[in-house]
Amino acid sequence: MRHRKRTAKLGRQFEHRNAMLANLVCSLIKHRRVTTTLAKAKAARSVAEKMVTLGKSGTIHHRRLAAARLHQEDAAKILFKDIAPGFKDRNGGYTRIIRLNQRQGDSAQRAIIEWVDFEFQPEPERKKEEPKAKKEGDKKGDKKAEKKEAEKAAEPANA
Repeated sequence: MRHRKRTAKLGRQFEHRNAMLANLVCSLIKHRRVTTTLAKAKAARSVAEKMVTLGKSGTIHHRRLAAARLHQEDAAKILFKDIAPGFKDRNGGYTRIIRLNQRQGDSAQRAIIEWVDFEFQPEPERKKEEPKAKKEGDKKGDKKAEKKEAEKAAEPANA
C-alpha cells in the first residue's frame, strides 16, 4: 500500500527524477524563471524552497548539502550569494507557480515557476541586421580572385 507516500513520480525512476529536478532547480536559480509542465513545477517547488532554506543559513555544511543536491557548483554559489540573502526575512513561500495554457502536442498543462521577488522584464527586441554584402571573391571565387591578384602582382615585377 502507498500510505503516506506523497512523492510525485513523474513517470521516471528515482535517479532520473532527482537529476531532472536538480537540473530544473539549477535553471530556476540561474534564469530566475522557468517554463515547464505543472507537475514538474510542483515537484521542483519543494526542492527549490529547501535549497533556499539551506542558503539562508550559509554555513559550509549547508553549502555542501546544496551542492550535493544540485550537482552544479555555480548554481549553488548563485543561490548562496544572490538569492538566499533576499529571502532572509521571509519564512517560506519563496516560489510562485503561474499556470499557462495546455501544450499543443500532448495537452500537458504548462506553468511558469519563478521566485516571488522576481519581476520579469522582457528583453528589448533587437533590430534585424541587414545581411552583409558579399565580396567579389567569396567562397567559390576565392581561388580565381587569388590567381588574378597574383597575376597582377607578377606583371609589374616582370616588367
